[in-house]
Parts: sequence; C-alpha cells; structure tokens
Amino acid sequence: MTPSPLLTTGIVCMLSGAFGQTWPSREFRAVWVATVANLDWPSSKHLSSSQQQAEMVALLDKMETLNLNSLVFQIRPASDAVYNSSLEPWSRYLSGTEGNPPSPFYDPLQFVLNESHKRNIEVHAWFNPYRAYLDGWLAKKYPQYAHSIGGNSVVMDPGAKVVQDHVYNVFTDVINRYDIDGVHMDDYFYPYPGSAVHFDDHITYNAYKAAGGKLSLADWRRDNVNTLVKRLSDMIHVKKPWVKFGISPFGIWEAGHPPGITGLSSYDAIYADSRKWIREGWLDYLTPQLYWKIDPPQQSYTALLDWWLQQNPHHHHVYPGNAAYRVFDKSHWPVTEIQRQVEETRHRAAQNSLGNVLFRMGSLHSSVYGIFHDNLYSNPALAPIMSWLHTSFTGPAIPQNVVTGPSYITWSVDETGTVRSWAVYELNGASWKLVKVMNRDIVYFTVPRHGKYAVRGVDRLSRESGEVVVVVSGNISVLG
Repeated sequence: MTPSPLLTTGIVCMLSGAFGQTWPSREFRAVWVATVANLDWPSSKHLSSSQQQAEMVALLDKMETLNLNSLVFQIRPASDAVYNSSLEPWSRYLSGTEGNPPSPFYDPLQFVLNESHKRNIEVHAWFNPYRAYLDGWLAKKYPQYAHSIGGNSVVMDPGAKVVQDHVYNVFTDVINRYDIDGVHMDDYFYPYPGSAVHFDDHITYNAYKAAGGKLSLADWRRDNVNTLVKRLSDMIHVKKPWVKFGISPFGIWEAGHPPGITGLSSYDAIYADSRKWIREGWLDYLTPQLYWKIDPPQQSYTALLDWWLQQNPHHHHVYPGNAAYRVFDKSHWPVTEIQRQVEETRHRAAQNSLGNVLFRMGSLHSSVYGIFHDNLYSNPALAPIMSWLHTSFTGPAIPQNVVTGPSYITWSVDETGTVRSWAVYELNGASWKLVKVMNRDIVYFTVPRHGKYAVRGVDRLSRESGEVVVVVSGNISVLG
C-alpha cells in the first residue's frame, strides 16, 4: 500500500558533472549460466516446467542479491534450442529428449527475459556456433559436414556454406523475435587439439581451391570464422543497433603475445583470429577467458589483460572472463585471487577494462559468494554505456512528480516508454553513491537514512536522465 503523498521537496537539476562515485557506478557484472550437460540450469533434464522456472527465479534472485547486472545465458548449447524455435529442435537438456518441449509448454528464453528485466539484469543470449551431437538433427541432416571429436560430440564444418548460413539464420531468428540485450559467442570454433581430434575438412577446402581460392588451409579456416563473425556483427547492428555483440575467446591469441606468454595459440590451434575482431571494431565487447592467476609469468592474468587492452583501437569494451570455479576444483585457488583479479580489472578502467564475467553460476557460493556480496559487489552498478551504438531511441525521461515523506521517496510511473529502470543515488560526503536500481514499475524507495538523494531514469542502453534531487529529513507532515 502506497503511503499518502507528501509535500514535494525535490528540485530538478543536472548534476552529471558532480556524480563522482566512491564505488564504481558503471561496471559490467556478469555470470555465465551454462545449460549444456545441465551444468547450471536446469539442474536436471527431468524437471517439470514449474521446477525449471523455480530454479531460474532462485538463480536470478541470487544474482540480484549479488548486485550482478548481466546474465550470459546459453540458449544454443549444441545446435539445439533452449527457446521456441522453428529452425532447430528443443534441447535435450530441457526434457531429456531432443525435440521435446518443456512440459507443460513454456518458452524458457522469454521467461528468462521477463524475470531478468524485472531485476534490472541484462540478458546476453549465448550461442555455441558449431557444436552438435552425432545423434542430433543437424549432424544427421549434413553428415558430410559433421566431424567427430570423440564420443557423441561433433563439430560442424565452418567451411561449409550450408552450415554457415544455417548458423547465421539461427542468430537472425533470435534477434528478430526476442528482446535480448546482447549476443554472445563462446570460444569453440574449430575444435581444440586432442588425441581424438582429426578434423578432416578436405572436401570443403578442396572445393574452395577448385573454385579459385588461394588461401592456405590455416588462413582459409580463419577466414571462415572471420566471415561468420563479420556477418553477425553487420546483421545485429543493422537489425537492432542497441543489441550488444560480444565473444569470449580463449585468453591467449598467440603464444609470445605479449612476450613471455606461453601456451596454446588460439590463432593457430582453433583458427580464432580474435585480435582481428576487436581491431576491426566488429565486437562491442571482448571477454577473453583469462583463466590463470596474476603471478605466473607464463600465463599472467594482468599481462594478458594489458595486452588485450592494447589491441583495441576503437575503444570498445573489454570484460575479462574469470575462473571462479578454480577456487573449488583441484586448482584450489584462494578466493583472494579472484578478488585481486576484479580489482586489477577496475584499475584499468581508463583503458576500457570495464567489468568481469564469472565462470560460472555454479561457482557463486561459499567463499566466492561472500567476497562478492560483502566486498566487491556490495553496492549496485549500472552497465557501462556503449556510446558508439547508434539508435533512434531517445534518452530516458526524467522522473516526474517526485515527493518525499519522513523515510521514503516516490514518483510517477513512466508514461513515455523510455525508462527501463530507476537509479537512486545518495549524497555521501562530496560525491554521489548509487544505492539502488529498481525496475520501471517500482516507483517507491525507502531511504536507509535521512539525507540528500537523487533519482534518475535509466533506459535499456544504461543511459541516464537528468536527476531530481530531494532532501529526506523526516520533518514533513502528511498532507490530507
């Protein structure tokens, strides 16, 4: 029940230049939620729809408690769909059988979008472009382009035009039909080296050469991946220029870059020219998977992060991926390692190092949960603004009819359709601190203490309106 309105004490003013925060007010705080093999969600392929939904609500509630603002949600784990698709079958990880929808029927992606946006959490739809299963529909449709990498797993040939076009069409379909905030690809392109892997794509490569192609096999493979990345970038930014496009490649582009770094070269081993993608400006953000400690020189988190930041002439965003799972696996990392990595990321904010993506949701418990809840993410943050995204959206409306009471602030519901969230700031000494982000339907805030507050509208691109500043003193009488 809304209390009786009180005398308005707010004044409209523009304080943009005065908003210096003691906490980072803009930071990409994301976590991967893997559906493949039921790693994060759903916990079992035998759950009912209501059980799946309850698990997702609990997951999102946990994210909200941790002040995470972005979910990287795997919707295409293996040439299948964790959403209602006419192009690919329902994922086996939802029902136990490929092609069978959740029962009773619902659309998991739409459910995730609705519930996430209620909590001011962006949804980045995570696709694996080439993975499939030997007994899956795509491998059966194009067996000549399905290459085994052991067991039931196959990688579809990136050099086959029908495979490229199908993957492109799947992405396009999701962009057209869902109100997602981002498109995300992981690090699986050509298969990683292994004893069971012999990727025999001589048929497609020979056809390329017969048609006059001059590239070597390695360069041709890289060009196949580059072509898909460029096509997707162009499509996304034309169809919905407000949707962000990001990729999370293996953390080492090529051994020796920077000097002293050793290990697998993704440029040579899986034919991922990830440096090119950020240098060309095709991506809005890059999330190199920097799953190593800071101190070992062979694969140093900070050395690699600094190198990636130097490959960014368009000044797009870099959100490194962090191996939170290593606190609990045989690596036995101290949780302070993850804390240091986030702090080192923040120290490089001036170089567009503007957040982190944690792998994975199942690791956000115990000491990892505690370090984020109590320290790193104890205050909320808005996602960073990508100023290069061209959109016809006008900025968010300024809050209207702001009134205060002895311990609360309230304002009118947005009628313009430009506001996704409301941000409430508190004056803390000489600077403003973000204390709460609420969805567009919540227009009431109980203040933690008396003082000076500011309310701003926030749109889907995290742009903020001007602010209404109010003083909550507890000395105002209820009117009427």
